[in-house]
Amino acid sequence: MKLKKYKLADIAKIEISGVDKKTIEGETPVRLCNFVDVYYNWAITKDKAKRFMIASARQSEIDRFSIGKGMVAITKDSETKYDIGVATYIADNFDKVVLGYHCALITPNPTIVDGKYLNAFMHTQYIQKYFENNASGSGQRYTLSNDTIGNIPVLLSSIEEQHIIGKVLADIDRKIELNKQINDNLEAMAKQLYDYWFVQFDFPNEEGKPYKSSGGAMVWNDKLKRKIPQGWDFCFLEDLLTIRNGRDHKHLADGIYPVYGSGGEMRKASEYLYDGESVLMPRKGSLNNIMYVNESFWTVDTMFYSEMKLSNCAKYIYYTIKDIDFTRWDSGTGVPSMTSSTLYSIKLVKPQNETLKKFDEMISPLFEHMKQISGQNVVLTKQRDELLPLLMNGQASVNYHLSDD
Repeated sequence: MKLKKYKLADIAKIEISGVDKKTIEGETPVRLCNFVDVYYNWAITKDKAKRFMIASARQSEIDRFSIGKGMVAITKDSETKYDIGVATYIADNFDKVVLGYHCALITPNPTIVDGKYLNAFMHTQYIQKYFENNASGSGQRYTLSNDTIGNIPVLLSSIEEQHIIGKVLADIDRKIELNKQINDNLEAMAKQLYDYWFVQFDFPNEEGKPYKSSGGAMVWNDKLKRKIPQGWDFCFLEDLLTIRNGRDHKHLADGIYPVYGSGGEMRKASEYLYDGESVLMPRKGSLNNIMYVNESFWTVDTMFYSEMKLSNCAKYIYYTIKDIDFTRWDSGTGVPSMTSSTLYSIKLVKPQNETLKKFDEMISPLFEHMKQISGQNVVLTKQRDELLPLLMNGQASVNYHLSDD
C-alpha cells in the first residue's frame, strides 16, 4: 500500500471553535459537543448528542461550527499535553449541534480523505507524538496553534483503501459502543432496584412482599426528619466507611492496574494502592463523579477512596450518595474541592444488616456482568489500537468487500 503525505490544511477545512457554555438571550438554542464529549468518544452519534448540554450560539457560529457526518473534531487546549489532539469522528448529521470551545472542527475533502480514516489516523502514536512535540505552553495549559493543526502531516493511501480501513475500525468501535449501552442498561436496572428498596422502601418483607406497600410499619426518625422502616436507623457516612487520600502521580507508569482521577479512569499503574470494594469520591475537580470500584486500583491525589467498616454496604453507599449535588458544598478555594469532614457528615438511612446483605446478593451479578463487559471493551480497544498502525502501513489487510454505510 503506497502512502502519500499531505498537510492537513491542504485536504481539509479547519475551524477553531470559540462557542462557550453560556445561554444568552436572543441567541439560538443549540446542543454543545464539548471537550469531554470529543475526548471520551471514538465517534459522535445521535444517541450521544441527546445527552449534550444546552447552550446558545449566534447564527454565524452555527454556520461555522455545526457538526455533521464525515467531519472530525479534536481537542485543542488542556492542562496536559497528553489530552490535546484527541480526535472523534462525527458519525451522523445533526440539527443545531455545535462544537464547543477548546476544540477544532475538521471537514475533510471527501475526494482525498475519508473522515473515518482521518479520525483513526489522528489516534496513531505518530500523530500523538507530533502534538506533544508541537504543543505550545507549559505548566498550567497547553494548546495547539492554528498553524500546528494545519501542518499536521497526514499519510494517505487511496480513497478506496481509506474507506475499508476506516470501516473496519469503526465496526470495532460500534461493538465497544454497544457494550457501553448494555452496561448503561444494567446500571439503570441496578439503580431502579436500589430506588425500589431504599427510596420507596419496598424491599421484600418476611413473606417476600413489598414492605411499605404491604403495610410495613414506618417510624418517624427525628434526625432524618422522615419516616423510615421499623428497625432501621440513622447514621453518618463516617459510621460506614473510612476515607483515605489518593496518592500523587509518581507511580503512573505502564502497568495493569487502573488509575482513577476526578475525571474518570486515567492510565494504568505498575502497582496498586488498594484492593477490594471501595467508593471513590472526588477531592478536587468534578465533585459529582462518584464511582464504585471492586478490584486492585490506584487513585490519584484528586480523589478520596474508602474502606468499608460494615459488610455488604459499598453498593448501597454508592447509590445513596452518587446523586448528591456536591458542588453546593464546594470549599471555595478556587478549584472545586471537597473535604473528608464534609463527606463524613452526610446523613444516611441505615438499613438492617440482613437487608443490606440481601440487596448486595441480588445486585452483585449485575455489577459482575458490567465488569466483564468493561473488560471486553478493554480488549477490543487494545485490538483496535494495535490494528490501527498495521492497517495503515500495509502489514495487515482485509480481503473482502466492505460497503460504506
